[in-house]
Amino acid sequence: MFSKLKYSLLIMRPRQWVKNVFVFAPLIFSGEFASFSAILTSISVTFAFCVASSAAYIVNDLLDIESDRLHPKKSISRPLASGAITVPFAFGLLFLLYCLLMLFYLLFPSAGIVIFFYVGLNILYSLVLKHQPVLDIFSIAVGFVLRVYAGMVALSTPISQWMLITTLCLALFLASIKRRQELRLVGRSGRSVLAHYSPMLMDKYAEMSATGAIIFYSIFVLSAKPILVPTIPLVLFGLFRYWYRVELMDEGESPTDALFSDCQLIGAILLWAGCCTWALWPSNA
Repeated sequence: MFSKLKYSLLIMRPRQWVKNVFVFAPLIFSGEFASFSAILTSISVTFAFCVASSAAYIVNDLLDIESDRLHPKKSISRPLASGAITVPFAFGLLFLLYCLLMLFYLLFPSAGIVIFFYVGLNILYSLVLKHQPVLDIFSIAVGFVLRVYAGMVALSTPISQWMLITTLCLALFLASIKRRQELRLVGRSGRSVLAHYSPMLMDKYAEMSATGAIIFYSIFVLSAKPILVPTIPLVLFGLFRYWYRVELMDEGESPTDALFSDCQLIGAILLWAGCCTWALWPSNA
């Protein structure tokens, strides 16, 4: 029983749930974080995205089970490929997760629709888009934008469109770095789409995306939240530090692993969040 629970969690990849904190962006930038109901709503949407992303990982593993069995690492680390979890059990778990998403839709219809778009995008990604150059990294990036948008519609509070563009650029940066590191560490045999990429091209994509992220974040701050100008250097530091980890320590194939392994990067993010919260606190804003 314990082993089943262990492998059930493993196939749902809880370490990747940290990506869903993007849902909290509208809560922070709208200044609604002083409202208990708004906090509870954002937590609920974040939980729903954890369920949705876990379902997406299961679908991906089900579709890739044969190729994963031939992979030297995935044949051991992936529960389906290694045989630790059976295909019927994975389908049962997937059905349970989809039931939870239907329940969430009944409670939060507006955000639920956005999450269903996210689920559909991930299914399309697993079937087609992950094999298409450029479309694959944009599909990943749009998933992050949908997280922010779901948080926005759940709170019924509009935020600047510059925030959505900033999110897109930041996610494109992370996705480009991920593909770059896959090319460097495992080569073009790692996944089919890598045959269409080169490390130099990925470097250019990453540079364009990082530049766009800082420019659009600065425009967002200057046009909508001037009080947040001091946070711009923190964003720059975060990008510089992440790229340092990628270039000199060969990280970035898994953005979450790079984040969890670097105290300075974690500190910069927490300091940024703290500065935003303090500056936008109702009594200060």
